[in-house]
Amino acid sequence: MMETRTPSETAVTLTQMMNPEHANPLGNIHGGWVLKLIDEAGGIVASRHARSPAVTAEIDSVSFRAPVQVGNLVHVHAKITRAWRTSMEIMAVVEAEDPLTGERRTTSVAYLVYVALDTMGRPTPVPQVVPETDAERLQWEQAELRRAERLARRERELSRVP
Repeated sequence: MMETRTPSETAVTLTQMMNPEHANPLGNIHGGWVLKLIDEAGGIVASRHARSPAVTAEIDSVSFRAPVQVGNLVHVHAKITRAWRTSMEIMAVVEAEDPLTGERRTTSVAYLVYVALDTMGRPTPVPQVVPETDAERLQWEQAELRRAERLARRERELSRVP
């Protein structure tokens, strides 16, 4: 039987100072820069969970709830919500922190799907996720609904391709 892992075993937080080169002329950090950090944190979680390389298969959803400003610290908290045979769903929550006041606010939430790869670059089985808390159990259950929506969307998109 394949081993299991809990979300806390592989969760990560990446922190980075946002500088002018990350921003538009208004001083807001580019959404693409935030997405890069989200994907980086998610990829780390997926690789740690699978104990193998993992590639981004889909960015299921990303919300930008509030802007991130130059001078903010950005914290990307990422953890696995569920694993299937070779794929894993990772949730990332982004917080912006004013380093002078310590005030934090959630700016983005994203769900991403990664696929683990073997040494030949083919999908490989991953450990199952064992939720530890009520919140993790709810995320685990909801992940199956998001997966069903992703698969249905993929079928609709493929049916439109000439």
